[in-house]
Amino acid sequence: MSDVTLEGVTVVRRGRAVLDIRALAFRHGSTTAVFGPNGAGKTTLLRVVAGLERPVSGRVRIGGVDVRGTRAGPPPTAFAFQEPVFVGGTVQRNLALALELRGVPAGERELRIAQVAAECGIEAVLDRSARQLSGGEAQRANLARALALRAPVTLLDEPLAGIDRIARAQLLVDLPHLLATFTTTTVLVTHDREEAFRLADDLVILVNGAVRAAGPKGHVYRSPADRAVADLLGYTVLPLGGRLLALPPGALRLGEGAPGFHVLVERTVDMGNHLHVVGRIGDAQVDLRLDTGQTVPSPGDIVRAMATTHLVLPS
Repeated sequence: MSDVTLEGVTVVRRGRAVLDIRALAFRHGSTTAVFGPNGAGKTTLLRVVAGLERPVSGRVRIGGVDVRGTRAGPPPTAFAFQEPVFVGGTVQRNLALALELRGVPAGERELRIAQVAAECGIEAVLDRSARQLSGGEAQRANLARALALRAPVTLLDEPLAGIDRIARAQLLVDLPHLLATFTTTTVLVTHDREEAFRLADDLVILVNGAVRAAGPKGHVYRSPADRAVADLLGYTVLPLGGRLLALPPGALRLGEGAPGFHVLVERTVDMGNHLHVVGRIGDAQVDLRLDTGQTVPSPGDIVRAMATTHLVLPS
């Protein structure tokens, strides 16, 4: 089994706790997205699971075995760093070297490289210098190197970072199939909500080094634990009658209804095929789609808006 558990894990740098996790588990056979803002401790969490960084306290177990213990075989993790790092030589050489260092026999190395290159779409660049690839090519080669290891646990740090929009969109489509083909348990880090929901089964929300929510992504989304989690998940959080209401994206519309709000219009934005109204409700910035036929308000106008659906956040 390749389940991962963390208990009482603390990482401290320059007197500040950058990671403080009481208990966390990544399910065997699942893909989990660790999601949170920059500086939340996401990469540190991956490094601790990989055994690359030692916590000042706590235990990390993979398949019930402490990652700090003596290993009789190869490490149980494969790690794709956010910034691809290659040694001199071709892409083929970089993939082969990673497999050689894990003790994979030469014949099997060739087979694995052929398989992962075909699936990752890098067959055409295998004989090119790894240090002269485009951003998208480098990210695919970086991913292929980790996937070829077929480790019990695969760790991906921002796998779609640093590539152009078209390459990112294609990799976002391809990655679920790649993970299903080459990995067992996957933990990936992202600060992008779309990536987290498109790629993962489970979601971990990390804020200031602490887990604020964890579980199946649908449950985490439908039951935000607090305002910080709701904000990260894309809700618009508004006070009303002594309560905090969390409105999912698209739920705030111009018009009369309950619950209702007054919006101070700041500007309208032409999105090409529709208009958006940008304004404020109290201290909260809001963005509403203007439906066809609705009157276009001017900056400084106060208009009515309603929430078509909402959640009440815990006190």
